[in-house]
Amino acid sequence: MELEAKAEAQRLAERRQVRTRKTAERTGETLLDLAIEEHRTGLNGRHLLTLVKRNRTLDLPWNRLRIGSPVLLTPLSGDESKNYPGVVSARTFRSIEVAFDHWVDGDRFDLDLSVDEVSRNRERAALQSLRMAKGRVAELRQIILGPFDETNHRDRQPRFRAHAPIAEHERPVAEHPSAHLNASQQEAIRFALSAEDLAIIHGPPGTGKTTSVVEFIRQAVEEGSRVLACAPSNTAVDNLLERLVVAGVRVVRVGHPARVMERLRQHTLDSVVESHEHMRWVKELYRTAEALFKKADGDSRSRHAYAAKAEWRREAKQHKADARRLERDIIADVLDSADVICATTTIDEDVLGDRTFDWVVVDEACQSTESACWIPLLRADRILLAGDHCQLPPTVLAKEAAAQGYDRSMMQRLVERYGDAITRQLTVQYRMHEAIMDFSSEQFYGGTLLADETVRNHTLAGLAGIEESPFTQAPLEFIDTAGADYDERQEEDGLSRLNPDEAALVLKKVDKLIAAGLPAADVAVIAPYAAQVRWLRQHATHDELEIDTVDGFQGREKEAVVISLVRSNRQGEIGFLADTRRMNVALTRARRKLIVIGDSATLGAHAFYAAMLDYFQAHDAYHTVWEEME
Repeated sequence: MELEAKAEAQRLAERRQVRTRKTAERTGETLLDLAIEEHRTGLNGRHLLTLVKRNRTLDLPWNRLRIGSPVLLTPLSGDESKNYPGVVSARTFRSIEVAFDHWVDGDRFDLDLSVDEVSRNRERAALQSLRMAKGRVAELRQIILGPFDETNHRDRQPRFRAHAPIAEHERPVAEHPSAHLNASQQEAIRFALSAEDLAIIHGPPGTGKTTSVVEFIRQAVEEGSRVLACAPSNTAVDNLLERLVVAGVRVVRVGHPARVMERLRQHTLDSVVESHEHMRWVKELYRTAEALFKKADGDSRSRHAYAAKAEWRREAKQHKADARRLERDIIADVLDSADVICATTTIDEDVLGDRTFDWVVVDEACQSTESACWIPLLRADRILLAGDHCQLPPTVLAKEAAAQGYDRSMMQRLVERYGDAITRQLTVQYRMHEAIMDFSSEQFYGGTLLADETVRNHTLAGLAGIEESPFTQAPLEFIDTAGADYDERQEEDGLSRLNPDEAALVLKKVDKLIAAGLPAADVAVIAPYAAQVRWLRQHATHDELEIDTVDGFQGREKEAVVISLVRSNRQGEIGFLADTRRMNVALTRARRKLIVIGDSATLGAHAFYAAMLDYFQAHDAYHTVWEEME
């Protein structure tokens, strides 16, 4: 954790010291020369600023500033040493909205991704609590980490109640809420509910992992359990929240309201407390206190006035204290009335007080560092982790920290330690054509995935308004650029790589998809390097076309996906493409059409990419760039 903190602080310092106005935005962590387009007040008095490029004809460049990201706003006029901390609350291609607790002065700004030291401090506190824990937390600690006492090497194994697979006659009737689930989902939920300590639901791409998690929570609540449902990102928490609301579960979302999607803010703690029937008394007490303070600050200086002012101030302080006490009672009432509380893993401990939960659920657990996972787990009686350790791991900057295992999630480690004893994998996927699915299924999931009948053979040609042709009927296509001198190159600052010739071919294939009748909004372009993403965005002509890195598309899907692999060199160097989990994410975003463009001469020396090339060839989906030039 300390290595990672040092790496983040160092990167932030270097970005500010050595950057030029020309290169600063290339990292995706900075936006330059912004102006305030709109200022409104909301979110309990917070200031919401909508920022755009000062040259309003420009869209924002590609960036990593997601909803919920902590940021620093720096004024470029006046006191430039002053920074305003804020949180990204909304974003479009043209603008970014940031919530601030205080008024912002200035008319021209830079915006930087900030180090989230608040969350890291919460992780430190959780680990200290874990070290000192007794009772139930100590039991869970022993299961997850092994014996704490080095003189006692006996492992505490996870326990399960008697559990049998679902028989055909036990399947839920059509009107039951879980009737829409397949057998592997129902079995995973039954298995997880039988856990006395810990269970894992492993959800490969498109298998309905979050759907299963939500149904697990619904059934746990039905059994009388209280649940803390978490995920490492605000987007993932909002996804859980939205589905739990639809499922009819009494749920409240805690955390900074600016980090929550606007359509879901009515379910935040702030909003529910604000609409509580007793809040009118809190507001009245605050108004009375404010009036008494103003009265006490009046100009009268008579001898009797001094005594009266002292009494007014005393009364005002008492009214404020009463208001705060009543407000705390309302918050407690809201939290205690909810069956499920949703939050990120780095939840504010003060909000929850000493509350514990029958179940703590962590969705997308493989994207969370182990230290962050422990914050909610300290409140658990039983634990469910859900995710896919064959997709993206936690983001870690410090190479030394990663080498020591900091980029290895708790879920991955527990799957490796306990395997099937605590894990159930979902097997039916509802996203991809079977041919798009099978390569990842063989490489990452032992060939266990099955395409549901509704998606098994679906292609672009099956969509309304799409012309039927060999191009729209084929689900797969690989275009080999070997020998065409489509050489990669580094950006001037050496931070990223791009391949303009390959990128131009990518946009040509996008044009072909759109010409066939597919809306641009149904197409995604994925590139592993930020420089390639920037080039593509600068040269793309379709406003609704989504272009992003692999990380940006985790958990997403589109009807058609075009992947640019970028790497093309005589040394056969493929950089972080060697982390094949990234490619697993990229290859499984497409529903009906997957196009991959790359240099077989550079990629083929790596076993994974050699197998991928063989797979495309076996499906008669291998083509060369020369065919594109005909």
